[in-house]
Amino acid sequence: MNGYVLDFQQIDKSSLPLVGGKGANLGEMTRAGFPVPPGFCVTTEAYRAFIGQSARMEDYFARLAAVTADQLDEIAALGREIRDYLVTIEIPGGIRQALVDSWRRSGESKAYAVRSSATAEDLPTASFAGQQDTYLNVRGEEQLLQAVRRCWASLFTDRAISYRAKNGFDHRAVLLSVVVQQMVFPEVSGILFTADPISGHRGTVSIDASFGLGEALVSGLVSADLYQVRSGRIIEKKIARKKLAIYSLPEGGTETRDLPESMQERQALSDELIVELARLGGTIKRHYGSDQDIEWCWAEGKLFIVQSRPITSLYPLPDVPVAEGESPHILISFGHQQMMTDAIKPMGLSVLRTMVPFGKRSVRTESDKAYVAGGRMFIDITQAFTLKPARRVLPKVLSNIDERIASGIEEFIRKDSFVRGLPPQPGMKKELLRFFVPIAGKAASNLFFAVPERAAKEANEWMETFVHEGMVRLSGVTGSQRILRIQELAGIILRTLFARMIGYPLSGIIASIWIKKLAAKWLGDTEIMPVLNKSLHGNVTSELGLMIGDLADAARDKPQVVELIRHGDPVHFRSQLQTVEGGAAFLQEWDRFMELYGMRCPGEIDMTRKRWREDASTLLPSIDNHMRTMKPGEHRERFAEGAREAEAAARELVDRVRALPFGWLRAKLLSRLVRVYRSMMGLREHPKYMMIRLFGFIRQAMQEETRRLVEAGVLQSEEDVFYLTLDELMQLTEGQPMPGLAEMLEERKRDYSRFQSLTPPRVMTSEGEIITGRRRQQDAPAGALLGTPVSAGVVEGIARVVLRPDEAKLNKGEIMIAPFTDPGWTPLFHSAVGLVMEVGGLMTHGAVVAREYGLPAVVGIDDATKRIKDGDRIRLDGTRGYVLILEKPEPS
Repeated sequence: MNGYVLDFQQIDKSSLPLVGGKGANLGEMTRAGFPVPPGFCVTTEAYRAFIGQSARMEDYFARLAAVTADQLDEIAALGREIRDYLVTIEIPGGIRQALVDSWRRSGESKAYAVRSSATAEDLPTASFAGQQDTYLNVRGEEQLLQAVRRCWASLFTDRAISYRAKNGFDHRAVLLSVVVQQMVFPEVSGILFTADPISGHRGTVSIDASFGLGEALVSGLVSADLYQVRSGRIIEKKIARKKLAIYSLPEGGTETRDLPESMQERQALSDELIVELARLGGTIKRHYGSDQDIEWCWAEGKLFIVQSRPITSLYPLPDVPVAEGESPHILISFGHQQMMTDAIKPMGLSVLRTMVPFGKRSVRTESDKAYVAGGRMFIDITQAFTLKPARRVLPKVLSNIDERIASGIEEFIRKDSFVRGLPPQPGMKKELLRFFVPIAGKAASNLFFAVPERAAKEANEWMETFVHEGMVRLSGVTGSQRILRIQELAGIILRTLFARMIGYPLSGIIASIWIKKLAAKWLGDTEIMPVLNKSLHGNVTSELGLMIGDLADAARDKPQVVELIRHGDPVHFRSQLQTVEGGAAFLQEWDRFMELYGMRCPGEIDMTRKRWREDASTLLPSIDNHMRTMKPGEHRERFAEGAREAEAAARELVDRVRALPFGWLRAKLLSRLVRVYRSMMGLREHPKYMMIRLFGFIRQAMQEETRRLVEAGVLQSEEDVFYLTLDELMQLTEGQPMPGLAEMLEERKRDYSRFQSLTPPRVMTSEGEIITGRRRQQDAPAGALLGTPVSAGVVEGIARVVLRPDEAKLNKGEIMIAPFTDPGWTPLFHSAVGLVMEVGGLMTHGAVVAREYGLPAVVGIDDATKRIKDGDRIRLDGTRGYVLILEKPEPS
């Protein structure tokens, strides 16, 4: 053997640069004693030498670097040209000799599978599955040499070029090895997943099986039997009708044959072999330490493994400790509750985990009921279900956040196996009562006794005091003492807000429920709430949107300010204003806005994101949209008109009730409820606003401490701090060394970049099972996209897909289609006539603000931003909860 060819016995997982992912896995399994058919690998050194003999390849690589993943015609033409060229090049003599020598030692008379194995293939983060070619039942020297040459050329298939371009892989840096493996001629073959690839359940082995060679299954020619095994027991079998199979030919190559009727619905693999195969898959999983996608076959009376690669499609599993015999834990996505499902940097997650008010050893520690997976936070709510009332009440509460979260949990907790495995939680009932009784008492007091306007004023005064105290807490100290105070402040935020603030908007929510019920019962009126929702008093997020309109009006008549808004540098916008005509006058309005809302931004629950006062790039397009779509003062007039409509509707409602028997009493009750609702419901956004204002102080204090660490050479850049946790930052400010800090930061940055492309589940279990929930039956036209109705009304218009606020280009009369919206998106609401979101529920931010603005809205439509295209004409029904695509735009 030499550098061009290595036997499987000479290869392990560290050999990936020489033999690619597939070759490294086969060598690793061979040396570990798994039943792998023998073979060898033509190394990447051979590929380098093959490519290196051609002067034309440099030009090809330069042309490849210039194409993007969506330039399909260019990719097809260039890929064909490269492949046609490579199959004409002679294999250098040294490589040819080494390859033929290894083939002869392995057995000239045997048949071989010749497979491509790229260095960026079968990795934990990128599978590259199916990107390069495979040749089966290769016999004889000439067939072998030609198959190897074609494998090298297949590095430039259309799909491989596009995949590399899309995922940022350098075409020069991805090298190809070729696996040459003795063929076995299977009776049955297929794929085994050590975790269910559909549900994500880590304890479920999923097996696909069909007759003949596995290529028929992989290529989609045949349907396969599906077997599922859990804890050594078959839990499901679906026997498919298998009409075709691929078999090897004696002279080389393969053929597709029709199966006889007697075989088509026969179980391909016996129960005993199913269990044995599942056991073997578990052993391979333990060897690699991760879930595996395994190709297997049954031949010559035994099981063979012909490939194993990591499963890259599973959402990462939270590290939740579960005792023996205990129910799987239920974890809900914090991001879905907060309408921000993007990945969050480690420091942002650390602050959030410190904020969670339960499962803590002390006020400044991170909660052990808040877990991180895939750059998102998930809350373990399992213990709550030890209380029977919680199994009934909690899903109803969660339905206001997200209908699918609620229905999924409700379905899961009904299972006897879940209830039986719940460990007792002594003292939990008393703890919950201690927490919730004061909140309920405050809500009841506001509902029945307090003067609503005075109660709202008290809430605002307390908010200002609490925020000021938070600012003072972080002032006057530096170093580790300051980080300690950041932890303490983060640790009390939610607990304090729940105890002192939630009772105000809760009374508004309860009032709205009663108004709705009583209006329906006494008057048969089910349409009153959409009108009463309009232009609520004191909503800080609505006022934010109105102030955006004020900024737009202040800029309209100042051409140089408008030019800055549209084309200036968002990071230095404020300083640039001082250099243009009209800038000084606009600056007064700008500074007033920043004082109130400069600590906000899209995705604001991640405190590592730049705030508007640091970078206005996500704010300025909203001001521009407002100038283009609204007349001067129109936003304030619309809001005032909404308030007048709501007040008129309230008076009419009370008057209609007064005309009923015992009307004076009913009118008094309803009048009180409406007054409470209109005064208190506007405070619904206050807790989030308070939290984000405190985040602003925390971020500012942290940045000041980080600058000292950078000056001392402890950190390389100020951004590095966001890839640490609060405890790690404390360690650095105390002067304690952290060995391997630079490498850890680089790894976390790579992880964060990878996590950004993941789609987090709404609900998952500690076993990795993703609980999707079911949507209720809806009255909707055929072909409609179904969601949850959150703001009544029907509107037709042009769809505008907005993935990021800084890229928004809304025109008058358009319907905004967004992945989610938090308060940082509010400035766009004035420019839209309707709203569609992929996540959310009745009481989440976007729904509340849409109702106040009178915008029809539907949430919870999975992949709405992909299924609805820019320019589609759609009907949005916010009453029944659907979107219907009426017309696609003409191709340009």
